[in-house]
Amino acid sequence: MSATRLLALFPLNLVVFPGEKLNLHIFEPRYRQLVHDCLEQNITFGIPPYLKEGISTLGTEMQLVGVEKRYESGEMDIRTKALGLFRVQEFYRQAPGKLYAGADIEEVTDDLTGDVVLQTRIKEQIKQLYDILGLRHLFLELPTDFRVYDIAHHLGMNTEQEFELLTAASEVDRQTMVLEHLEQVLPILMETERLKERSRLNGHFKNLTPPNF
Repeated sequence: MSATRLLALFPLNLVVFPGEKLNLHIFEPRYRQLVHDCLEQNITFGIPPYLKEGISTLGTEMQLVGVEKRYESGEMDIRTKALGLFRVQEFYRQAPGKLYAGADIEEVTDDLTGDVVLQTRIKEQIKQLYDILGLRHLFLELPTDFRVYDIAHHLGMNTEQEFELLTAASEVDRQTMVLEHLEQVLPILMETERLKERSRLNGHFKNLTPPNF
């Protein structure tokens, strides 16, 4: 079992994936204190998703990149970057001597090696999905060696599904989950597009080529 360490916590009703950049508006006094501690002590903090009226034991460690704007009220706009995952061992509603929450955590190791065949299939499905949704530019911006985390917020998943993705122990597990999701979602979206097209053509004169027989 790996050693535990104390980590400041900022629970939010969202899932943050490793490598993701996240901009936040800070207004509560406890989290303003957290940002000041990040600046002064160079500490990191964790975002455990707040789901089903409870704080998850799995979360993402975050690094403060910079303060974009300060307001006279003390509020701030900050830029952060997600590092790795952690698991809560002991939760504290308030970290020692602080307004914000904290926890004794241990880092979660991740198997980053993906399956080339699965990635190819995902890429084909992603292209179809983005074409339907009009997000072709996102597909063009994808690096050739993209990981599931790079596309996780653009798959039409709800927060609970994204959290399931976060709990996967390896990239192959994540690829499998994403492929299953896309294979369910794509036929529904394609049928919806066909229905929309029929509605647009309804009442119009159709120029159809009759079959040769």
